[in-house]
Amino acid sequence: MPDKRSGGADFEADELNVGGDIAGRDIDKSRHEHYYGPPSRRSELPHQPYFFGREEELARIADALDPETTGWGVLIDGPGGMGKTALAIRAGHLASDATYPTKIFLSAKARELTPEGEQSLQDFLIPNYLSLLTELAHELGEGSIERLDPSERTRAVRRVLESRQALIIIDNLETFDETERTRLFQFLKRLPRSCKAIITSRRRADVAAEIIRLDRLSRVAAHQLIAKLAERYPLLARSTEIERQRLYETAGGNPLLIEWIAGQLGRPGSQCRTVADACDYMLAGTRDSDPLEYIFGDLLNTFDEHERVVLGVLSYFTEPVKGTSIAELAKLPLLNAQTILEDLTYRALVISDIYEESYFLAPLVTTLLHRRCPEVVAQIGNYLVDHVFTLALENGYQNKERFPVLDSNWPLIAASLPLFLLGDFPRLRRLYAALKTFLDTAGRLDEWLACARRVEAWTTSVSGVRKQALNLRLEGAKHQLQENYSAAIEAYKQSIDLWLTIEPESYEVANGLSDLAGAERLSGNHMAAERDYREALRIAEKVEDREGQAIYIGNLAELMIERQQWLAAESLAKQALRLSETSGRWELIAASCEFISRSLVRQGRPTEGIEYAQRAVDIYTKLRSPYLGDAQAVLRECEE
Repeated sequence: MPDKRSGGADFEADELNVGGDIAGRDIDKSRHEHYYGPPSRRSELPHQPYFFGREEELARIADALDPETTGWGVLIDGPGGMGKTALAIRAGHLASDATYPTKIFLSAKARELTPEGEQSLQDFLIPNYLSLLTELAHELGEGSIERLDPSERTRAVRRVLESRQALIIIDNLETFDETERTRLFQFLKRLPRSCKAIITSRRRADVAAEIIRLDRLSRVAAHQLIAKLAERYPLLARSTEIERQRLYETAGGNPLLIEWIAGQLGRPGSQCRTVADACDYMLAGTRDSDPLEYIFGDLLNTFDEHERVVLGVLSYFTEPVKGTSIAELAKLPLLNAQTILEDLTYRALVISDIYEESYFLAPLVTTLLHRRCPEVVAQIGNYLVDHVFTLALENGYQNKERFPVLDSNWPLIAASLPLFLLGDFPRLRRLYAALKTFLDTAGRLDEWLACARRVEAWTTSVSGVRKQALNLRLEGAKHQLQENYSAAIEAYKQSIDLWLTIEPESYEVANGLSDLAGAERLSGNHMAAERDYREALRIAEKVEDREGQAIYIGNLAELMIERQQWLAAESLAKQALRLSETSGRWELIAASCEFISRSLVRQGRPTEGIEYAQRAVDIYTKLRSPYLGDAQAVLRECEE
């Protein structure tokens, strides 16, 4: 039959050759004819040239379509492009013709995604409930229905269906507003027993039907789909298994995205010649062609400030996280956060466990969110780092009785580690010192070492030179923690060289120089360390990075103390203190106070140092810092 109301191509971008008859239990033909008369055969389902996977879902749908089963049918929900339409059509084709001689497909889809970009479907659009009823009546051979009063059309269509054995598939219900969706579900609830329906929607609903929440395509089925697409795209046919696995992972198992990425290979006007090129092109996004905008963008546009914050919090987690932690990081009352999480789950953006206690964000939503809302994401990231840093200082080191606190908060700590690895190294070093004993005793050290891989996953939207520079910085940090300073210095230098090719004077270059100087200082090369700290400071001043200035000046003060240049150390530490107080970084404030008091007592001015030493002791006590003993020793020197 013709494809007259297919509503787009996403039904082709899904799942497996289905072997055998899993269409459900056929009821006795003579019994049907006794009740309903001889069947009038009619099928208006779109043609489906191939289909892969979803065997379990097809079996569930077949059971739900059995006329002896309660409920009006099946609701298939899930993110855009996940193959809801494909699954519904495949299930419709497999449904017994004896049970459902009439099969009707209606689409409310307003747009579709092609390799060339998003396309409007105005010619096929069914905009509302009454229009859908009218179209359904036409398919049933009742063309006069539209002449009836609108209030009579629902009853009229139901009367027609009472004498039919029909399977009705309604696609993309999310385009209807809430009132129209409610009216349709009320109609479906009153379907005659001889009829069933399959509905697809991006929005979730609690209805009297089998609910199938569609997730990613299995790896096996996705590779079958890719092999089929390779028949159409020669450049894809040349790809290796490793490249095809990257295509699957980049698309998040989303069939439509798999087909869209494949469609970029060799497309007129496209620069993508390899799978890697096409994957990077999708992740980078463009104003004219962004498949993630097609799938998720319409939902992001409807969020208020609190919903964006909750999404921003979730974007930092790669594993399910408790709603209580989300509420704390979002700075929202728990009840408010739970309401938002339930709504986001309803919209198929957030995935919850069966108890709706833990949640995580679909990875591709994270990619789009970081692109669309960078300020919100960055603000939450800063708070997450501060929160975990305080958590580690207060409950780490040798405080083994407090390790259960760290263990229960491990998802937060794990989520923050990539941010620490991408931030200033002195803070990472302090965090590692606070957590080292816990990591060893709790068996979490392997997870810490896995953070480098997590950072690479975090930077999926970063390609080329930037990704190389970030990976080299992580390599340097690993060597430095292992006290292999020569290897750390070499990795940091290579990272800086790459950042310099992008922007000679930037936050990244300054941060890299500070990392390099720290490794040089620990290796004993104080002259090189001073040179690179001062260059980092010069750049930080130029780009107006006040927190960076506080860090680099404090590092210089510490270096001067090691070189016993007490007057210079005092001057630098006082500058660092002024800047640290504006940034609110307590560990920087304490370090600056300790450096001031240490330099004063070495100059023979201990009385002046008491105030600073006492302040350092107070802060380090609150933070449970390993530097508390050093600050207390300086305070005793000042007092004596």
